[in-house]
Amino acid sequence: MREKEFGIWQTTTWGALSQLVRQLACGLAEAGLQRGQHLVVIGENRPRLYASMLAAQALGAVPVPLYQDSAGTEMVFPLNNAEVAFAVVEDQEQVDKLLEIRGQCPLLARLWYDEPRGLRNYAEPGLASLQALLAAGAARDQREPGYFEAEVAKGQADDVAAMFFTSGTTGSPKGVIHSHATLLDRAEAAARFDKLTQAEELLAYMPPAWIGQIGFSYAQWLVCGYVVNCPESPATVTIDLKEVGPTYYFAPPRVFEGLLTSVMIRMEDAGRLKKWLFDRCMALARRVGPDRMDGKAVSLIDRCKWHLGDLAIYGPLRNSLGLSRVRVAYTAGEAIGPDLFTFYRAIGINLKQLYGSTETAVFVCLQPDNAVRADTVGVPIDGVEIKLSDSGEILVKSPGLLKGYYKNPTATAEVLDSTGWYHTGDAGFIDASGQLKIIDRAKDVGRIQGGPHDGAMFAPKYVENKLKFFPHIKEAVVFGDQRASVCAFINIDVEAVGNWAERRNLPYAGYTDLAQKPEVYALVLDCIEKVNADLATDTRLAGSQIGRFLILHKELDADDGELTRTRKVRRGPIAEKYAVLLDALYQGKRTQFIETAVRFEDGRAGSVSATLTIADAKIYPAMPKAA
Repeated sequence: MREKEFGIWQTTTWGALSQLVRQLACGLAEAGLQRGQHLVVIGENRPRLYASMLAAQALGAVPVPLYQDSAGTEMVFPLNNAEVAFAVVEDQEQVDKLLEIRGQCPLLARLWYDEPRGLRNYAEPGLASLQALLAAGAARDQREPGYFEAEVAKGQADDVAAMFFTSGTTGSPKGVIHSHATLLDRAEAAARFDKLTQAEELLAYMPPAWIGQIGFSYAQWLVCGYVVNCPESPATVTIDLKEVGPTYYFAPPRVFEGLLTSVMIRMEDAGRLKKWLFDRCMALARRVGPDRMDGKAVSLIDRCKWHLGDLAIYGPLRNSLGLSRVRVAYTAGEAIGPDLFTFYRAIGINLKQLYGSTETAVFVCLQPDNAVRADTVGVPIDGVEIKLSDSGEILVKSPGLLKGYYKNPTATAEVLDSTGWYHTGDAGFIDASGQLKIIDRAKDVGRIQGGPHDGAMFAPKYVENKLKFFPHIKEAVVFGDQRASVCAFINIDVEAVGNWAERRNLPYAGYTDLAQKPEVYALVLDCIEKVNADLATDTRLAGSQIGRFLILHKELDADDGELTRTRKVRRGPIAEKYAVLLDALYQGKRTQFIETAVRFEDGRAGSVSATLTIADAKIYPAMPKAA
């Protein structure tokens, strides 16, 4: 592993890691951690936090990573549900959270931290540094030199390896239990699929509590032996990405959206000649780039033009994004907009989609090279079977399925049936090429009721992803199930729209003020009507065109319960919280006052209020796309 500290990349060899794991395991055993108990790990990707998880597994204990940006109150349920007595955390921020809730978590007895800055004068019982734990472990290892090997030898493939709490979009989080066999089997199958070797370089910057990050930077790291690089901080990820130049890359769609937004902002500030060249080259790239990536026939003239574009635009752009060395890049977690997906493949990045979930140990379907399409998520990999229920729900059988939900047999029975099929909750189908196509979450796919599109399919996530392709739209929440028309809440991207406003000498006093500018509404209206025109070419989804919209007065935030920690929209809570706005959209109002309680980063509570404008968008008649 490599970790960037004070601007310098520090290396941890496999040998050094082995010694670190050995000492941590002996130290945890000395502190009383026993086989089957849970060890909570909270922090960014750090070598000593990864080593702590390995150390717990060596003892037969179960690491439980939690999201480092969670508020303390959000950690109470998993800590108590998993009966956690031991925790390893990154720094003072995480220590403070756990100390704040310690009274609500009576079993939490021992707490170790990796980064000592700011903690010198803390004298809480049971609180110590990882350095002290290592020293205790070294002493135990010296006293009992065969202890570590004996504990490792007791482990079995089917033992519980880790537990991951779901994001809790519809209720309390559930602890997903995985064995060593499920995690490693799927990691190995996916590694074979993409011919991964120990020569790969990966940047680990997503939360370790997310199964996606664990799949790529922990399970596959152990299977393949490649190099995992840990950035200095979330703020330096873009710089670190360029320095590392990963060959294997993984990120959810929101990261790719953010990278594209930064490119578009820079191009807005570029000179006229540069902008003209960029637009011409990108038009060519979108036309021939994806075919070129898939190994399809491209004319000699177009190949020459693309290579000239690569010298002038695509190559420098890949280098600027830090993706110039990428051999395989994946996106997952939620659907990616087809336009966004095509953009990256057009400029020569082998971006592919995969399908999986926490319950399936990430890897279910992957897209093979030379058979990549924006509207599918790939083919089932080794060991995976897929079938559709009568209602169109995707069912999965795989060696990577969860053992169950912790202390929740009812929820386990709801998703794992008696014949071993896992019910994903996603609606989709296998297309003629054998690839899986996801329509939406089964519970979110609805129908328009009444109006000219009565009975038409309503797929909110599909529409939201199309909206988020535009750099000025950061988030969108679309409503319309069992209604006669579709309406939307929009979050603007304050950086992109702020840059746009400054270039037009449009003054504003923060997000709320900027969001309600008539010029900004016109900008968003243009984006929405382009999406509507595109939807009109799909007879199945023409009814999902947006008739009315408003721009929210605040950014949707996980701390306010509007997003999950992986930034998925919590549609139900948002509809409930902003019911007055939803009613105003459907009652034909032109404005609506709203006041909303918010929680600031420093923990203070406050409120944001505004009178929001409600605008209409043009609805286009359904016109099937020409063959």
